Amino acid sequence: MKQQSLAIFVAITLLTGCAVGPNYHRPSVATPPTFRGSQGTSSEATSLADEKWFEVFKDEQLQGLIRTAMQQNFDVREAAARVEAAQAVVGITRADQFPTITAGGNVTTTRFSTGGSFPLPKGVSQDRTFGTVSSSLLSYEVDLWGRVRRANEAARADLLASEQNRRTVMITLVSDLATAYFNLLELDQELSVARRTLATRESSLRLIQTRQSRGLTTLLDVRTAEQLVQVASEAIPGIEQRIAQTENQISLLTGRAPAPVARVRPLTEQELPPAVPGGLPSSLLDRRPDILAAEQNLVAANATIGVAKAAYFPEISLTGLFGFQSNQLSSLFTGATRTWQFTPAVSQPIFNGGRLKSNVRLAQANQNIALVQYERTIQTAFREVSDSLVEYEKTREILGKQTQLVATLQDRSQLSYKRYRGGVDTLLNALDADRDLFDAELRLAQARRDEVISVVQVYRALGGGWQQ
Repeated sequence: MKQQSLAIFVAITLLTGCAVGPNYHRPSVATPPTFRGSQGTSSEATSLADEKWFEVFKDEQLQGLIRTAMQQNFDVREAAARVEAAQAVVGITRADQFPTITAGGNVTTTRFSTGGSFPLPKGVSQDRTFGTVSSSLLSYEVDLWGRVRRANEAARADLLASEQNRRTVMITLVSDLATAYFNLLELDQELSVARRTLATRESSLRLIQTRQSRGLTTLLDVRTAEQLVQVASEAIPGIEQRIAQTENQISLLTGRAPAPVARVRPLTEQELPPAVPGGLPSSLLDRRPDILAAEQNLVAANATIGVAKAAYFPEISLTGLFGFQSNQLSSLFTGATRTWQFTPAVSQPIFNGGRLKSNVRLAQANQNIALVQYERTIQTAFREVSDSLVEYEKTREILGKQTQLVATLQDRSQLSYKRYRGGVDTLLNALDADRDLFDAELRLAQARRDEVISVVQVYRALGGGWQQ
């Protein structure tokens, strides 16, 4: 009994021995206390990325587009298929941890010659039927050095990396779709400004033509007014072209054929979060999917070192066979026809021209590459968050200044035309004011778009947007 217990203990020790190669530990990364550009907008413990995308983007039409894209976008579907492929690889690798059991059988009929080298006695049938039924009860590699476990660890890490890559695709999709939608709303506003300006300039042209017919102004004033009308008219087709192209972009993102995109709220009625907090920089390491994917790539590369080092050690395999053999099919399962076989085998590499050593060096080099990529991904993320926070603050300042400029130019334009109609000022001042107002209103529409898109960029940089 003691000998059996000792044998069981030894077997368990062999099967659960420590795997060769380094165990993974997350590298130490220095993180700044706050994001540059955060301006102390909110509590450091909170982050805009903690909000779900439908809580940040409240436009109903945009929400519907995002939901459609989540299911129909080609990049999302491809990323989901890659996750399924990684899951299958994990299943294949994990199967190596378990014994393989197979079964087989055959029946062979042979006719012996009576005139051969060993003639059959008289009365003995020339025909013989041989049967074999066997079951491979055990075909198993004893993972004494942890090669299979390290390979399984690498496969699981690759699966987690593919899942994080899928989330990266989703956050990029939400960001790109929201950006395209807000660009579309901005183009709508530009088109509205261009049409309104065209109507105003056509009205002014009629007034100037009337005054010229009465000898109150010159033909030069008429031609100058006609020029402004043509400029405003020319801007409209270009804006309409960009609108159609942006709608086609949105259609592609949602996995549909090019088609018009419905709009519910104009750009001026879009709801923005009251604050855009960045949160703690350290939390970014556990939130951004590209960082998590880079870390899983590092885990896989680290485990591959163990797989390469395990090749130095003997490979121990166990094979067991049980079945029946008989030279008569009718007596295959009767009498002394049982057969069994148990074969332990050991394979030890002796000389391979330095192949094993080079494999280990390659695995270590790949691990160093993955480490550099992981660190670079983190620093890139810090930069993107900082850039987006600075952009958010500055676009709000620009929007405030541009709003004031448009209000000033509107007053100037009105006063200039009143003075021109009253005969106390030249047409040139009025037309200059009109031209400046048109350009300023277009820039105001762009500034409003930039403010909304800056929120999108902050949300994306912080790792939000992939929640379903």
